Amino acid sequence: MKKVISGIAVAVLAITGGALSSGAAYAAPAASTLIMSGGNGVFDLGPIVINGTASAPGVVAFTVNGKVVTGCEAVPTTTVTPFVAKCSWIPAASGTTLITGAFTPTDVASFAPAISNNLNVKIGVPVQGIVSPIHIYVDTVLATGSTGVLAPRFNGCAIMNEFMVGQTIVFRVYANNADQGGAVMDSANTSKAFIEVAGIKDPIAMSYGNHSGVAFWTAVLKTGAAPLYSTIGVINYKVTLVAKDSSTMKVLSTKLTPKLENGKRVLDASGRTVYERVSYYRTVKLSIPLKGATGIWTSNFTANSQLSLFAAPTITK
Repeated sequence: MKKVISGIAVAVLAITGGALSSGAAYAAPAASTLIMSGGNGVFDLGPIVINGTASAPGVVAFTVNGKVVTGCEAVPTTTVTPFVAKCSWIPAASGTTLITGAFTPTDVASFAPAISNNLNVKIGVPVQGIVSPIHIYVDTVLATGSTGVLAPRFNGCAIMNEFMVGQTIVFRVYANNADQGGAVMDSANTSKAFIEVAGIKDPIAMSYGNHSGVAFWTAVLKTGAAPLYSTIGVINYKVTLVAKDSSTMKVLSTKLTPKLENGKRVLDASGRTVYERVSYYRTVKLSIPLKGATGIWTSNFTANSQLSLFAAPTITK
């Protein structure tokens, strides 16, 4: 009898021990998500905001091109949905930029950490960058007098960037010189003006003249069978203008002028004229001539806006 009872006791202890060792059921933390957005902006213009939207409250570490953004190492999300953390950052350069983030939940027992998606943005750079005191703008137009079966489909002097072999491209260039208070670059103050086209040995000289009442620089590129330009694809070119040396220059200054309203001077409470300071350019003489600045312009438009040449389509009857 004792033997039977002892066997039952051993079985009960074994079952009890097993129950105690297994403990309560364990629930794994729920998966979290972190979605990056924003980040688009212009280089050297000011802070740009990046958003990190998480699936739960917590903090987000923002990284740009693999480096944690200073000041955004642990940005708290909002406490209510959507759980958004914001980071203001100043780009160090323009161009393609990779933005990522790492999320750490407040309730680590209920939610797991998460790594964000890869957010690729392009930080903008001014299309017409300032590379010298000379500011240049360029466009291209179709020359008048087009002939052939496609001629009725095109208007001369239309601004365009896609041309077909056989058409004549006219470059129109407008420039101003900051050394001369923004004066127009014309044939009187310009020593050289030319365009270099990749694949053409010699630069194309530009001429300055009157075109239906407005004046600007022009250069012509004829396309067609050799020896004319016939390379299909993007036309890479560079515009160069060199100002003449000058014994004077314009300097930005300020002066006091009477404040006017409706053509009358404004008076203060004591009856005295109120003055305000305004800016203007004054011309100063230089003991040593100012060397003429060189302005260079190359297109940094998007791929779809680049100057391109295509083969003329085959016309079937």
